[in-house]
Amino acid sequence: MSHYALTIGGKAVTTPKTFDVLNPADETVVAACPEGTPALVDEAVSSARRALSSWAALPDSERVSKLLAIADAIEKHHTELSELVTREQGKTQSGPGANLEVGGAAAWTRVTAGLSIVEETIQDDESGKIVVRRKPVGVVASITPWNWPLMIAVWHVMPAIRVGCTVVIKPSPFTPLSTLRLVELMNQILPPGVINSVTGGVEVGNHLTNHPGIDKIVFTGSIATGKKVMGSAAQHLKRVTLELGGNDAGIVLPGTNIEPLLEKLFWGCFINAGQTCAALKRLYVHQDQYDEIVKKFSEYVAKMPVGDGLDPKNLIGPVSNKMQLDKVAAYVDDARARGATIVTGGVRPKSPGFFYPLTVIADAADDMRVVKEEQFGPVIPIVKYKTVDEAIGRANALDVGLGGSVWGNDPQEAARYASRLECGTAWVNQHGTLHPMAPFGGVKCSGIGVEFNIDGLKEYTTVQVVNVAL
Repeated sequence: MSHYALTIGGKAVTTPKTFDVLNPADETVVAACPEGTPALVDEAVSSARRALSSWAALPDSERVSKLLAIADAIEKHHTELSELVTREQGKTQSGPGANLEVGGAAAWTRVTAGLSIVEETIQDDESGKIVVRRKPVGVVASITPWNWPLMIAVWHVMPAIRVGCTVVIKPSPFTPLSTLRLVELMNQILPPGVINSVTGGVEVGNHLTNHPGIDKIVFTGSIATGKKVMGSAAQHLKRVTLELGGNDAGIVLPGTNIEPLLEKLFWGCFINAGQTCAALKRLYVHQDQYDEIVKKFSEYVAKMPVGDGLDPKNLIGPVSNKMQLDKVAAYVDDARARGATIVTGGVRPKSPGFFYPLTVIADAADDMRVVKEEQFGPVIPIVKYKTVDEAIGRANALDVGLGGSVWGNDPQEAARYASRLECGTAWVNQHGTLHPMAPFGGVKCSGIGVEFNIDGLKEYTTVQVVNVAL
């Protein structure tokens, strides 16, 4: 069993207390992880603050060089990081799983290195000059979830250090190992204190978000926790970027030829066993095609191999932890009790591991928990509608709006309908695909702020206007 450490001020830090990280495929212990404390949060924040001025003052080209070196390190350790993600999180080695995550982490780092914020000149004449500059916001607290632990860490950290911020990152207790290893690798390249890691549960998280030495919080996770993070930030008027729950809707337009779309529809719903904020989580199908699409999609879903992510034949792994597994099972049981039809799946296996079968639910209704709440697992409810206007209204009825999609034979027609969805990203004939140059974020309770591209980079800066009279 490998040994892991926190990194504070460029040094490895072990703790007297540890907690077990479980492999969700068989419930064995992957590693004993050091458990952080509020006192270690204080040390990490102090370390980040000491490093801030010199890192922010570094020539821009040198920060770019450091990020490119980090991307090289991620690629060099690809196999190690990918297997670690599979062991602690469960996602597969085959298909769009752990290898996609590590490759994406390196690619996003490279793209972020290539971004730059240009100074804007507002006035430049005989009376004076006014320019708008961006300065690093300061010390950033990053709190990451368990579903894409390495990728989301990169999404948080790389733009922050790119613009001159320093960071304290706290990964989920379910999946801390790949993040701790990433921070170790980064500290072989960066000056001490630029990136620090702590672990722990609610006590450590609360201490970090309430810490007066933190200038900005970036958080990816549930709406309920996001509201608490925002409340903590209010005490010192910290800036926040919040990427929260989705419960994304997809609408299949009447008359759609579904066969060519089945593969994209499947991955839109079930990538990472449905444990993705921007996965499709409720599908609206016109009444005239309802039985046909339910049949064809459920048959496609039933053929997909589910199992231990280290086995290359599997394309879908387990649910990441028992807490989430119990929630997923409860949603399906509630739908069954309320008259929904479980077309495929719906029965938890008795074997070890946190597995739940890929489940398609027909005869679902908007007032069922599996539709109105984000199930965040390998389950898709299919809901019948009469008119497209009605379907759009029902898709928009919830207090979330991360993503949404429209599926149809004519992409231009589908795009016109998609633009009416109340969400941060509207997809056509696909769902959940992300691009590092396309801003990503939600509306309503799905979040505040955006990630990626220049817009995401600016989230880690403050505006300073320099107004010179001549």
